[in-house]
Amino acid sequence: MFTGIVTDIGEIVALTPTAQDRLHRLRIACRYDSATIADGASIACNGVCLTVIASGVEKGKTWFEVDAAAETLGMTTAKHWITGTRLNLERALKIGDELGGHIVAGHADGIAVIVKRDDLPDMARFELRTTRELARFVAAKGSVTLDGVSLTVNMVDDVVFSVLIIPHTLHVTTLGGWREGGEVNIEVDLMARYAARLAEMK
Repeated sequence: MFTGIVTDIGEIVALTPTAQDRLHRLRIACRYDSATIADGASIACNGVCLTVIASGVEKGKTWFEVDAAAETLGMTTAKHWITGTRLNLERALKIGDELGGHIVAGHADGIAVIVKRDDLPDMARFELRTTRELARFVAAKGSVTLDGVSLTVNMVDDVVFSVLIIPHTLHVTTLGGWREGGEVNIEVDLMARYAARLAEMK
């Protein structure tokens, strides 16, 4: 489990397609202490929970490797990742950690498309479009995770919703580089999903 609070920005330094291109092995450079990254650990990469299969240090820089499998490549922006892609990183939540965002599973539900960016004084406002299936779980003042970042929904209009990004978030995540037409990973709020399921069962 995660909270949607990014703790580092990593960069893909190597990408190796395997299994007839149905799996991508990624080597990601980061600023984490290598001694704290164990094989089998979970790290959210742009909101996608991936399992560490190896880690180490090269030229004073920590790296870890993960595999992005066919399902991940098929339904998230991982299909577009290349060497040099920067990723929002978050380590798995530990008991006793501060829950600064909201409960995030790291299981991206799909992709949202950025349809508009407005640069405001010290902030940025983004409008995004998602599928009708996912839009029913997005509500004004509710939570949504975009590229691994916990955000509050500002406005909802059918399948389009908006979020306001404060300067700190623009600085410590990759969101400052978002542009119109870009795709981002979306994970809807778990509570919204369960509430919808309970309503369906009545």
